[in-house]
Amino acid sequence: MNRSILIAALLAALSLAACDKPTVINVPAAPAGVPGPAGPAGDPGVQGNRGNQGDPGVQGDTGNQGDTGVKGNTGNQGEAGKTGDSTTVIVMPPAEPAPAN
Repeated sequence: MNRSILIAALLAALSLAACDKPTVINVPAAPAGVPGPAGPAGDPGVQGNRGNQGDPGVQGDTGNQGDTGVKGNTGNQGEAGKTGDSTTVIVMPPAEPAPAN
């Protein structure tokens, strides 16, 4: 029995291998057509709705303003200076150097 199954499988494989397989033929694609002239322009579209405007922001707190400070006291006036002994001091500017040739 084992041999008959094996022989039947071999005969089936040989009979399928001997079948004539059809050849696949690729058909070339049809050439693309050349575009014609442009047609007339279409009607303009409808304008869209305007979007919503955002809410304005809330103004922040101004806070409490501080108190104005107290004005300080005026200082005492100094004593008048002593008069000089009429000595005059003259400061001479430095002499200019001789020009180099």
